[in-house]
Amino acid sequence: MRILYLLFPFFLLLVQGAAGSSFAPGNKEECERENGYCGFLKCSFPFVISGKCSRFFFCCKNMWG
Repeated sequence: MRILYLLFPFFLLLVQGAAGSSFAPGNKEECERENGYCGFLKCSFPFVISGKCSRFFFCCKNMWG
């Protein structure tokens, strides 16, 4: 029973991560369709991560529009 209070935060993190994932681009085609590009592990300054293209590539979209 003592381990339950340690597992509860991890469960909340999993649920939170799954909540918005259906609206984010999930592959390269969806990312490019939304005027983004796939960047390796990070995006350059005017761009922010808005989804995933593959395991190590993230969809980068302009934060201003």
